[in-house]
Amino acid sequence: MTTSHWILTAVALALLAVFAYLYAVTWIESHQARQLEGKQLYASTSTGTSRSAVVYFSRSGNTALAARHVAQRLDAKLFTLEAPSYELGMGGLAYAVMDANARRSKPEVLPGTTPRTIDLKPFDTVWIGSPVWLYSPAPPIWAFVEHNRFDGQHVVLFNTFNSHIGDDYIAALKTKVLERGAKSFEHKRVLRGRMTQQLKSEQMLQVIDEEWFAADTERDCEQHVFPESTLVS
Repeated sequence: MTTSHWILTAVALALLAVFAYLYAVTWIESHQARQLEGKQLYASTSTGTSRSAVVYFSRSGNTALAARHVAQRLDAKLFTLEAPSYELGMGGLAYAVMDANARRSKPEVLPGTTPRTIDLKPFDTVWIGSPVWLYSPAPPIWAFVEHNRFDGQHVVLFNTFNSHIGDDYIAALKTKVLERGAKSFEHKRVLRGRMTQQLKSEQMLQVIDEEWFAADTERDCEQHVFPESTLVS
């Protein structure tokens, strides 16, 4: 076999490996989306007394589930960001990987989202949820931050992710949020684990309750502890 044949064979094998990886990830994401779609549905029924908003982008549904859970706990107004380029499937996954990689060298190039802007003035706290792509919050979140204001608000970024988060990306997003008027910034995360060994949805929500809302959970427990004198033997 000639050198050119070896090169062509190597290229063909590399392309096959990439295709197999994309297919496997796509199958897992689609399976997760079907499982999570009907879990813990939440309608933004806030009557206006809540001063919290939850804005999120999600592909496979994990961040969506986390966002619904957070909104339910806070009785918050829930906003979903749509980015059609990244819909489930191999095409959407390919665009997601390419755009996440391109953002490293060209951070000014951002995807379109629906909605592009949200009136956040009625809220004191804004939670922003995103999956992590190539160690960074997904491009739609960067686009949302770029096109919106957070004047005087406390912003909480929350992420669900498989392996690693780049602290430099979180610091850069914090800087961007503060430049857009926020008074403070906080970051919360849930490590779900590798694609084939992820936390179950119930486990993920338990981590959120225990780590993100620990003070609230302890207070709820205290409210249900009765003085010893009130117990009937």
